[in-house]
Amino acid sequence: MSTTATEARPASAIVLVGFDADDTLWHSEGYFQAAHAEFERILGDYVDLADAHVHDRLLAAERRNLGIFGYGAKGMVLSMIETAIELTAERISAHHLHRLVVLGKDILTHPVELLPDVRAAVEAVAATHRIVLITKGDLFHQEAKIAQSGLADLFTRIEIVSDKTPGAYARVIGECGAVPERFAMIGNSLRSDIEPVLGLGGWGVHVPYHVTWAHELEHGLRDDEPRLLRIDGAAQIPQAIARLEARAHAS
Repeated sequence: MSTTATEARPASAIVLVGFDADDTLWHSEGYFQAAHAEFERILGDYVDLADAHVHDRLLAAERRNLGIFGYGAKGMVLSMIETAIELTAERISAHHLHRLVVLGKDILTHPVELLPDVRAAVEAVAATHRIVLITKGDLFHQEAKIAQSGLADLFTRIEIVSDKTPGAYARVIGECGAVPERFAMIGNSLRSDIEPVLGLGGWGVHVPYHVTWAHELEHGLRDDEPRLLRIDGAAQIPQAIARLEARAHAS
């Protein structure tokens, strides 16, 4: 019989730690932002970018299509194509439509570049806690990035979900033999990585990335959330987990 997390480390107030992947462990959003900028340059051949509100129209399409295409580069490209056809009244050329497809392929094949101090931080937390990787997005793309990262062997479980809902977190935590009150999540998105976990009664470490997709900026968390710590970079993650342990013991 397998030993549960709570049985394995009875002295720990936090027995399971989750890590986000994109823009927490490695660079990601910058590639999407570069693709968005190129998309606008292409559309500039057809429409006045300011008058057409290209950025807002694309963001609206991406949000509208999340429930159909999911997160990731493939959904982004399909939303770009849809938006381009609509804004140009179907005048966009096959050449430029092909260029949009290439933008998506470039994102799907870019090399994985770890953020500074990430490996040391993950190794340090793995030495004291069971750790799980919880990421969302395209299955093939996420699997490829995880394999290229060189970090996969450090995690006791890797979970790729379609969306980071409270239900998804509760399922993963439960299947790992833990409860939300003894789980901490580390990530760059307050909306996806932190808010659902705090809502379940868990703990969070927010590690901001220098650029964030507008959709991920929307959340309902207060600045003084007692179960949340904000840090400046991966090097501070082990100390942040220790601080949350102290808070959890006190509570």
